[in-house]
Amino acid sequence: MAAQRRRPTQVDIARRLGVSQATVSLVISGGAASDQVAEDTRQAVLRTAAELGYAVNAAARNLKGGRNRMLGVYTFEPVFPVDQRDFYFPFLLGVEEATAEYGYDLLLFSSATSGGDRRIYAGGVNRLKVADGCVLLGRRLHHDDMAGLLREDFPFVFIGRREVPGEELSYVAADYVGATRDAVRSLIRCGHRRLAYLKLADDKEWTRDREAGFRQGLVEAGISDDQVLVHTMDETAYVSGLQLSEWLAAGITAVVIEPSADDRAIVAVERGAAEAGVGIPHDLSVVVLGDPPLVEATRRDWTRFSIRREEMGREAVRLLLELLDDDTRSARQLYLDCTQIPGDSVAEPPTGGRHDR
Repeated sequence: MAAQRRRPTQVDIARRLGVSQATVSLVISGGAASDQVAEDTRQAVLRTAAELGYAVNAAARNLKGGRNRMLGVYTFEPVFPVDQRDFYFPFLLGVEEATAEYGYDLLLFSSATSGGDRRIYAGGVNRLKVADGCVLLGRRLHHDDMAGLLREDFPFVFIGRREVPGEELSYVAADYVGATRDAVRSLIRCGHRRLAYLKLADDKEWTRDREAGFRQGLVEAGISDDQVLVHTMDETAYVSGLQLSEWLAAGITAVVIEPSADDRAIVAVERGAAEAGVGIPHDLSVVVLGDPPLVEATRRDWTRFSIRREEMGREAVRLLLELLDDDTRSARQLYLDCTQIPGDSVAEPPTGGRHDR
């Protein structure tokens, strides 16, 4: 059997370039001291490190088992919760609790730049290497950062389904397909046959999953595409009263809303309904495909499904530790069921005109 190839070291980089190991160490560390190195030399060190397949080892790996017993959590966008209703708070709570339960310390990474962009490879160096592995959070990831982590064989688990073309990522995700299908089933059991689907314009994994579930529910019920109206919303999430009136006139009795990270889409429907004099749920039933924090929307008990955020955080840590113990680094993917919440924004469709009740 062939001997295992030795991992490249900083000495190998220094010899290749004809510079001192101290110079290589300054560049690899990525700290303020790296500014002492000329830019062309710094770029040459980083380029050579990549060519040799050197994995940055910012912390001493001579501990027993080669671990620091530190896990990281990295955020691609600001997620510091302002209160317990914050969207990300339960994820972070689950991560923290599980990390402590397994006897690890937790580090928070953000790598925020002055321009607000967040990159794992800020300055060309993977600073997550301080930790043994990392849980990743956020909606606006950089795919080249993900590809870089995979090339380095750095263990990470994403909270939420994420795709990188040609690669398999490890993640814990909410089962948006099943939850949306079940929400559509409930509407159909209630008597609704003509639906409007308000979907986000951005083609993200969670949007595709929700739409797949929506289509599944329709197919199971034998509802054809001509009985469904699909309305795509951009970031302004605008729905006019005239649009809602036209939808009702066309026989639409229920609206299914894909929320963004906030409640703008719900607000848009509420304002449009108020403008048109449409009552919810007497004239129009509304289902929210998720449970975003309600800031501007009416704090009514919307018919929706809830994501098990805290459990997702805990499971992400568990999968990450499995990856650390698996030399093959085989991708792990786990879907958690969502919880359907009946709420009070769905009723049977009106038997006559919307004001005939």
